[in-house]
Amino acid sequence: MRTHLDCYPCFVRQAVDAARFAGVDTTAQKHAVRTAMEVLGTVDAELDPPRVAGRLYRALRDELGHADPYAQVKEASTKAALELYPWLSERVAASDDPLEAAVRVAIAGSVIDAGPADTAPTAADLWAHTQRVLSAPLAVDDLDALRAELARAPWVLYLADNAGETVFDRVLIETLRLPVTYAVKSGPTLNDATRADALAAGLGSRARIVDVGCAVPGLDLGRCSAEFRRAFATAPVVLAKGQANYESLSEAGHRVFSLLQVTCPVIAADLGAPVDGVVIRRASTAVLAEV
Repeated sequence: MRTHLDCYPCFVRQAVDAARFAGVDTTAQKHAVRTAMEVLGTVDAELDPPRVAGRLYRALRDELGHADPYAQVKEASTKAALELYPWLSERVAASDDPLEAAVRVAIAGSVIDAGPADTAPTAADLWAHTQRVLSAPLAVDDLDALRAELARAPWVLYLADNAGETVFDRVLIETLRLPVTYAVKSGPTLNDATRADALAAGLGSRARIVDVGCAVPGLDLGRCSAEFRRAFATAPVVLAKGQANYESLSEAGHRVFSLLQVTCPVIAADLGAPVDGVVIRRASTAVLAEV
């Protein structure tokens, strides 16, 4: 998925949010915005949004002098999600279709996103949102195809999205009853999950946690480690959580399934789905760019 003009105001707003999360003064916030605009003026617009964002966030970290501006919101999100974990597990176990319920639970966790939202949700927020996602019609419904692929897969590669959302992923991973390799960012970028965030969610005993080898939104295979690229190339099924992974992998081939709730009008148009739509989408088969 290529970067659209409507993505640019969002990039600038995220620069403001990152500066505010870092706790810098107004002057430094303005410098962050200028840095964002300079980066956006030089990047190739043919790149997908996560790769543009990766360049932007590297420049912002240097500008702000703060390794992880989102550390506190990530910790708060994980804490709120863990409060809800027993209910989530019970709700899936009691479902007539535990796999569908667990997939929906995992998608519901995508509401924990400090890109479009500047505060961590509470447990009550997450409970109400999950109730809606559990009962909503699927705007894109490739669940049957996913079910069939999982039935014959010896293992699954699971691409994490945000911290806190990791707890919702845990519910799906426990439901799959398959060996799962859970891929996280190698360092802070927005509120994306790192190894520490996955361990805080209780995933250490539920999956093999691997670092992708870089710290950019979505998945930029050209920047990932050789070890992760081998895992990606050999995975029989890839579960790609969230919008940034969709932007990176929308044409990555039929073994990739994007699980997300749409919050961006640009992505909604690309998917042919409404904003707030719940999506289980099998990737198309165009060649995946690696550089």
